Amino acid sequence: MQVSDISIIFMGTPDFAVASLDALLQAGCNIVAVVTAPDKPAGRGMQLQQSAVKQYAVTHGLSVLQPEKLKHPDFIATLQSLQPQLQVVVAFRMLPKVVWSLPAMGTINLHGSLLPQYRGAAPINWAIINGEKETGVTTFKLQHAIDTGNILLQQSMPIFPEETAGELHDRMKIIGAQLLVKTIQQLAEGTLKEQPQALLSNNETHTIKHAPKIFTETCQINWNHSAAAIQHLIHGLSPYPGAFTFLKEKKLKIYRCKVEPNASNTIPGSIDTDGKTCLKIAAQDGWVVLTDLQLEGKKRMDAATFLRGYHHLLQTNE
Repeated sequence: MQVSDISIIFMGTPDFAVASLDALLQAGCNIVAVVTAPDKPAGRGMQLQQSAVKQYAVTHGLSVLQPEKLKHPDFIATLQSLQPQLQVVVAFRMLPKVVWSLPAMGTINLHGSLLPQYRGAAPINWAIINGEKETGVTTFKLQHAIDTGNILLQQSMPIFPEETAGELHDRMKIIGAQLLVKTIQQLAEGTLKEQPQALLSNNETHTIKHAPKIFTETCQINWNHSAAAIQHLIHGLSPYPGAFTFLKEKKLKIYRCKVEPNASNTIPGSIDTDGKTCLKIAAQDGWVVLTDLQLEGKKRMDAATFLRGYHHLLQTNE
């Protein structure tokens, strides 16, 4: 059987999923419909905005479904009428069993980690926050519990020094798309063997790490932590949602930084600057040198630009 013989419904919403949808089309897959989030108002004018996946699907003449509720009888009936043999999910909502169990070949998901590590909503962010040097992508069969289904294929990839979550995201979406195509090709050939995650979990010699949704409190920098840990946090939350601190009660987001040793044992949170190009804040064991930042209500800028306009905010760090 060829990939073109398998009728596929694709489900996804953001830019990360577009790379996979494009790769499937380029590989000759038969996409009978695309399911994505409803249009939502956004921007200053609150105009309705289409998801990145919908924009791509419309451009390529694909049928688009945008259900408000995934359990709605009309939506289920539409899926059934399409008679998909396989569903592919990339960066979409949690599916009810009535949806993921519908196709004869099941529903497969692309996840941004080497499962069973980093199950959850933010695997790219947490891998960098935790200082990992390697991550990867996994294709697996969906089942009831989140990110616990049988593994199909995996591909590892390095996390480069000082790489941000945004940069890793952009590399991972391409590698993930390639793995997804390979997965469907092997499913079509009948050569793919599923591997239960329970077996991998039992063989792990270290603790399984999770990747829960990121909340505001996760994003606030604690200067009593090590400089390396703070750098990992900053880069792991860049560009979104962004790690932050406060300068005179104004939120300052930091998107990129470097680490320097601090021989003087300066109090964590203390600011040092030459007033021209260098701005750094003391951590527990070193300096965090800010290179890409954004003051509340202002545009992103480099340290030199910030120092030209907002040097008066550096007298205290609250």
